[in-house]
Amino acid sequence: MKITLVTETFPPEVNGVAMTLDRIVRGLARAGDEVTVVRPRQAADRRGGSGGGEKPFAEWLLPGVALPKYEGLMMGLPFVGRLTTTWKHARPDVVHIATEGPLGWAALGAASKLGIPISSSFHTNFHQYGDHYGFGAIKEVAVGYLRSFHNQTAVTMVPTRQMRARLSEDGFANLAVVSRGVDVALFSPARRSAELRETWGAKPDDPVFIYVGRIAKEKNIGLAVESFLEVRAETPGARLVLVGDGPERAALQKRYPEFHFAGMQRGEALASHYASGDVFLFPSVTETFGNVVTEALGSGLVVVTYDYAAGREYIEHGRNGVLAAFDDPAAYRRAVSTISRQRGSWPAMRAAARETALGVTWDAIIARFRRTLADVAATAGRDVSFVV
Repeated sequence: MKITLVTETFPPEVNGVAMTLDRIVRGLARAGDEVTVVRPRQAADRRGGSGGGEKPFAEWLLPGVALPKYEGLMMGLPFVGRLTTTWKHARPDVVHIATEGPLGWAALGAASKLGIPISSSFHTNFHQYGDHYGFGAIKEVAVGYLRSFHNQTAVTMVPTRQMRARLSEDGFANLAVVSRGVDVALFSPARRSAELRETWGAKPDDPVFIYVGRIAKEKNIGLAVESFLEVRAETPGARLVLVGDGPERAALQKRYPEFHFAGMQRGEALASHYASGDVFLFPSVTETFGNVVTEALGSGLVVVTYDYAAGREYIEHGRNGVLAAFDDPAAYRRAVSTISRQRGSWPAMRAAARETALGVTWDAIIARFRRTLADVAATAGRDVSFVV
C-alpha cells in the first residue's frame, strides 16, 4: 500500500505517541508498504538531531508554530492547498491522521476532497489536559471538535477497550482497538546496573522509586513526589529518580535537590534506567494508553498506577503490579505506601510483570494496524463528505 501518515509529533521528539508512530511506520515499511510521514519541522530537525540512521520511509516536513503552554512541541499549520496539490499528483491509497491539530484538519479536508480513504487514531486526551492548563471551561467544546473530526474518518483506532467504551459513550463512531506493544529485548531486567544505582546514591538494598515521562502537571507529577515523600519518612534510604524533562523540572529540582533528575534518556540508556529501579510510579490520569507502563513491566518493575489505560489492560492487582482507584490521590498514596512495606512480595511481582510484557509484541500490533488500514483503503470510491 501507499500510506501517508500525518502527525504533529514524531521523532526526533521524545514522547509515547512519537515513539509509537515511529515503531508502526518502520513496521509498515518492513512489510513492503510505501510510507510517507507528513509532520511539522521540529527544533531538533533544525539542529540536525533527527538521528536514527537511514529511514525506510519518506518524510515531508512542513513549517509549524510552537504549541502554547507546551514548550518544545511544534504544531502544524493548515496547508490544505499544498496537501491537495501533492496528493492529486501522487495519490496515496490511504491517509492516516494521528493528531487532530491544524495539520490533521488540513489532511482531513484535502483527503476528503480527493476521495482518498482516511483513518485516524486517538492518542492523547487533549480535552482532559484542559483542566491542567486552565482550559477546563471549554472541555465540552474540545470533545465536540474531536468527535466531529474523528467521525469523518472511516475508522478511529484506540489503544484500549476502556477507551473505546468511553469514546463510544461520547458519540465517537467506527472505533477499533489497536493496542501498543513493548520491545522486551530492549526493556529487560538484564539491563539492571549496580554502577548506575551507585550514581543515584543507592546502596544495594536501598529501594529506588522511579518515574519516567514528561515532568509536567498533566502527568500528575506532584502526586508521584508526595507518594515518595511518605515512603521516605518510613524508609530514609529510599531514592527517587525522575527520567525526563518538562516545565515542572526546574522548580522540583530546586525544592528537592536530593532527588536524582536524569533528564531525557533514550535507547539502552533509558532501558538501563528503568531496570535499575525497583518501583515504578505513574500517577497520570490523562493517558490514552501509557507506553511507560508496559516498558516498566518489561523491565521487571513493581508498577503502581491508576486502574485505567495500560494499567487496566495488563496489570492484575497484587500479582504483576498495583492498581489504585482511578483519580483518587489518597488511594494512590496508600497503594505506594503499602507496597513499599511489602518488599518480600517484590521478586514474584517483578517476575510476573516481565512475563506479562513478553506477551505484548509489536509484531502483532503492527499486523493489526496494517489490516485495519487495508480495510480502510478498500473503501476507495465511496462518497465521503467533509464537514468543517
